[in-house]
Amino acid sequence: MPIKQSILAILAISVLTFTSSFASAEVKIAVVDVQNAILQSEEAKRLLTQIQEEFKGEEDEIRKIQSEAAALLERMNKDADVMSDAEKRRLQQQIESMNNDFVYLRQKLQRQIEERQKELFTGIDSKIQKAIEELVLSEDYDMILPRAAALYVTDLYNITRKVTEKLNQLDAE
Repeated sequence: MPIKQSILAILAISVLTFTSSFASAEVKIAVVDVQNAILQSEEAKRLLTQIQEEFKGEEDEIRKIQSEAAALLERMNKDADVMSDAEKRRLQQQIESMNNDFVYLRQKLQRQIEERQKELFTGIDSKIQKAIEELVLSEDYDMILPRAAALYVTDLYNITRKVTEKLNQLDAE
């Protein structure tokens, strides 16, 4: 028993010594919302605008189908009392067909946009890493954590804006 207690005492003293020396050293910690930093950068804004322009025709087609289906639905609701059952069924089938087209085209467009975003944003992860490394060196951070890892953090420790500015600076170079 005395050997076990002395080992525990030595371990306790070691831990106390380590934590007291750690506590006396100033640790500079920050958090960053990487996704927000990227999306707020000038490069990302340019790329997102490019994607919007690229798929504008498909989005217009989807909006057109949606408005036509809404007009048919409104007509059916308004004129239901004077329509024959056959006309109601035909109109209902048209609306369902348009809805199916809408859902299909919307899902297809979303997949295309996601693929295009992956293509365009390839390489941005290395830029974000470089921006963070430069901030670590220039501002002497000991640790930078993802914002999502912290339950609460004041704006004082949030360096997302600084990372975005550094990304913009790297983009300009």
